[in-house]
Amino acid sequence: MTATHDHDLVIIGAGFAGLGLAIQLKQQQRENFVILEQADGVGGTWWVNRYPGCACDVPSHLYSLSFHANPDWHQRYSPRAEIQAHLATAVDRHGLEPHLRLGRRVSQCRWDEDDQRWHIQDQQDVSYRARHLVMASGGLSRPAYPEIPGLDRFQGPIIHSQSWPEALDLKGQRVAVIGTGASAIQFIPTVAQHATQLCVYQRSAAWVLPQHNRRIPRWRRWLYAHVPGLRQLVRLGIFLELESRLPAFVRWPKLTVLHRRMALRHLRRQVHDANLRQKLTPNYAIGCKRVLRSDDYYPAFNLPQVELVTTAIEAIDERGVIDAAGHHRAADVLLLGTGFKPTEPFEPGMITGRNGLDLAEHWHDGPQAYKGTAVAGFPNLFLLLGPNTALGHNSVLLMIEAQIRYLLATLDHADQAGCRTIEVRSSAQQAWNQDLQRRLARSQWNQGGCSSWYLHPRSGLNTTLWPRTTLTYRRQLALFDASAYHLS
Repeated sequence: MTATHDHDLVIIGAGFAGLGLAIQLKQQQRENFVILEQADGVGGTWWVNRYPGCACDVPSHLYSLSFHANPDWHQRYSPRAEIQAHLATAVDRHGLEPHLRLGRRVSQCRWDEDDQRWHIQDQQDVSYRARHLVMASGGLSRPAYPEIPGLDRFQGPIIHSQSWPEALDLKGQRVAVIGTGASAIQFIPTVAQHATQLCVYQRSAAWVLPQHNRRIPRWRRWLYAHVPGLRQLVRLGIFLELESRLPAFVRWPKLTVLHRRMALRHLRRQVHDANLRQKLTPNYAIGCKRVLRSDDYYPAFNLPQVELVTTAIEAIDERGVIDAAGHHRAADVLLLGTGFKPTEPFEPGMITGRNGLDLAEHWHDGPQAYKGTAVAGFPNLFLLLGPNTALGHNSVLLMIEAQIRYLLATLDHADQAGCRTIEVRSSAQQAWNQDLQRRLARSQWNQGGCSSWYLHPRSGLNTTLWPRTTLTYRRQLALFDASAYHLS
């Protein structure tokens, strides 16, 4: 029989959230924890996603943990490999290696009422027993595949952006890309340079702003490392610039006119053909979907081998894609830029709370939590980047850090009060979410005239985004509010 490993905390996920929490636990001399990561390396999304052009669209000096600073970012917007390497250095610098368990995909987490502990099982049949369970797997970890008739009949490779083979060679290939979201606009320019024929199937156009990415010269990196406060000043400037976007999204949508004009000017400058520009012009309010940044996406459509198809896909057969007009376009490879399932972050049966309550079924009409962190019916369970903690205007690492501080305050309270279980009251959770949905109802994300991954497909609720400032969220999570919880 396999032995059960006992821990005070089990953290699932070794991305920014899981590693950030681990660093803070170590700094508080809390050593009895383990991190379970299904991949073979650390970094979360920055380990898994390896498609060409993969990079962050938040400036590097803000897309980093405040307590694991990096003055040596080489670009304003860092590529995937540099971000992953930065997280790998966090493991070394903070001594996290003994706590890491790589290649450990978790199959089940079950609350045991008699034991008052979480029982966790991985797919290698290793068992863990924990007082507290922390889900740090992120909202963009379950890939979404399109429901297109005949997709399974296609004879060539079908590749989702999240599972891009490193040895993939598209030279001389006829390629079809389905989806034009954040991942697709990053890999399409590279694919266009190699494919003999590239057909991009667009359901709705995206709003795209220029990125103006640039290298950070060595002398400036030296200054960031040696001049006290300079890097923090730059970080503050980026924060204020991004935070200033929020009022246009949640209160005064007319303010988006400046970004709308900037996006349309960017499109006019980079796409020569008027008919093509019309196809690439969104028919919904800017901000309704994620606003994208790219300097090389639009120019790809000027290439003679690239075709933009806006007619809906009817079906896929063994040799290619058939659109609603009956036009068949042959393809050797299908590339899926269809994103993820942020409104369905966990598979059924993965997390079971009190009285056999399955979290995925409980969230059938949309994820809901208290402060994006705790869920009624699931004692001693904490979520990092849970429901309504993603941002449409700033760096999510600001939200992660606020949650980590809140989680640590919760653990301190439990230790001081001698609590075995901490469970949020359903009344507190309900009140929190009613206020959220009231604020979101009038936002550009809900009223912008589009369908997006922000909204739950069944309930239509926005279960993804935070509609207030990041400072407000930080303030509301500054202290552990014991009155909102059942403590035993």
